[in-house]
Amino acid sequence: MPETVPMKIIARIHSDFPSKFGIPRQSGLVDALKATVVFEPEFRNPDALRGLGGYSHIWLLWQFSKAMREDWSPTVRPPRLGGNARMGVFATRSPFRPNAIGLSSVRLDGVELHTKLGPLLHISGADLMDGSPIYDIKPYLPYTDSHPDATSCFVLPRQEDLLQVDFPPALLEQIPEDRRDGLLAVLAQDPRPAYQNSPDRVYGLDFAGYAVRFTVERGCLTVREVTRLP
Repeated sequence: MPETVPMKIIARIHSDFPSKFGIPRQSGLVDALKATVVFEPEFRNPDALRGLGGYSHIWLLWQFSKAMREDWSPTVRPPRLGGNARMGVFATRSPFRPNAIGLSSVRLDGVELHTKLGPLLHISGADLMDGSPIYDIKPYLPYTDSHPDATSCFVLPRQEDLLQVDFPPALLEQIPEDRRDGLLAVLAQDPRPAYQNSPDRVYGLDFAGYAVRFTVERGCLTVREVTRLP
């Protein structure tokens, strides 16, 4: 009989992504993305964060809350490989795992101890959907957590692989100014699944309270429409 271990949700993320589509494929890819960690009432004790402000980065252990399944598969199809090649689930960061747990390294911009919601953590570079449950927070230790000589079997995105983004000024002005850099960077990363490349298809990305519609052709992403979400 497999053992089960109860885990407590200590916090939830408040981010600009109400759905999964468009979220960066890894943490730290888009530093301009801002988010806030809000603790659950039981854990709103400032003493639990004593000393955390001395770190530039933290680890978040969280739940892929929209990828929960009763069963699991030993292999998955990573989007980065076009959605066709199968890899062992433990050789990927797929959300479809025996335990739907995510791990993200994010920049800690600030610790706000006394608010009406208790202590808050302001972070950058998160790859979490709004409302995702957080199980634990740990400081990032560069002397042991950083491995510059590490290798990967995945093809990593290069600067030249980024899309050119054509965002008409009249449409961009509809986005709050403090969210524009993050949105532009997310679009440049190409939020489409790797196996979808039709130039006639119109894609939709919900971000920071706005629906952004765009097309992609020959390495250029063109924003077609921006509307305020209800």
